[in-house]
Amino acid sequence: MSLRGDETPEEILVPNDVERNAKVALEAGKPVVLYGPTGTGKTTFAKQLARETGIGYALNTATPSWTPSDIIGGISPDYTGDSLSYRTKLGCVSEAVQRARRFDVEYGVILDEITRADISKIFGPLYTAIENPHQTIFETDEGETIELDERVNIICTMNMSDRTVNELDNAITRRFAMIELDEYEEDKRRQLFKDWITTHVTDHTDLGESEILRLFERDYQGINHGHESTSQGSIMRFGPMHYRDVAVFLGVGCREGGEYEYDQTDAVGQAFRTYIVPRLLNAAAFPQIERIAEHYRAMNGEFEEFDLAPAAELAERELEQERRQMGSYE
Repeated sequence: MSLRGDETPEEILVPNDVERNAKVALEAGKPVVLYGPTGTGKTTFAKQLARETGIGYALNTATPSWTPSDIIGGISPDYTGDSLSYRTKLGCVSEAVQRARRFDVEYGVILDEITRADISKIFGPLYTAIENPHQTIFETDEGETIELDERVNIICTMNMSDRTVNELDNAITRRFAMIELDEYEEDKRRQLFKDWITTHVTDHTDLGESEILRLFERDYQGINHGHESTSQGSIMRFGPMHYRDVAVFLGVGCREGGEYEYDQTDAVGQAFRTYIVPRLLNAAAFPQIERIAEHYRAMNGEFEEFDLAPAAELAERELEQERRQMGSYE
């Protein structure tokens, strides 16, 4: 059970309608899928939602090797005796049901980044159980039968960069409440940025809060909404949570005795090269790579107080590599 030592923030900053819709769906007995661009805080909100609607939760991150047994349960080898034997092993949803029953509590099970697995394969038995909630989905060696329980809240997350909602099997969109988590309200986004900058940067370095905040805001706006100076629109959807890693990097690298203690303006470009640009490039098609390179050239020219050349150069190298690859196919 995950609450002791849980560092999930207490304050929920996602848009109000996202929070309300997710809570209503769970109260109505529907499992929830939180979907949206990378970096929008889906996992954080999933944990907050589980805490708001239950006494505890279990977090399970999907992998390509997941099977229905990871969800419902299955047979696993037991090597504890003199000879090989087999025992039943609960899946994460069945285990949540067992905990809810034993303690008579509301309990959450989070299935994180479900598009890493084959959703139609791993969710098959769960789909059946959602349609027939009184049907036994698993039986333990002790004879305990497992059925879905209204006290168990199933919360899933998925990145839009992995798969769009339109590409999902209708089976999941019919049985789950699909809750989009995308754009934060401006004041809440700025609050996130300010909190990270104060906590990790300005308390430990010589970098100024206002300059770093303006940089974060300008970069976020340019990626998500475009630049007036270039008359270009949005490059892609990109969440604000990525900038926390930049703030932590700056705080560690630029503090007294840090690697960038005497090169603090240079550290900014290195932080963007390490955390922001690779994540953008990872989800970018060729036209977007061109735009990313153009974006960071413009950013490097606009922010004379920081050296953003490392970020721009990384995007440029990726662009040149893509051009060479395209040329080899012609």
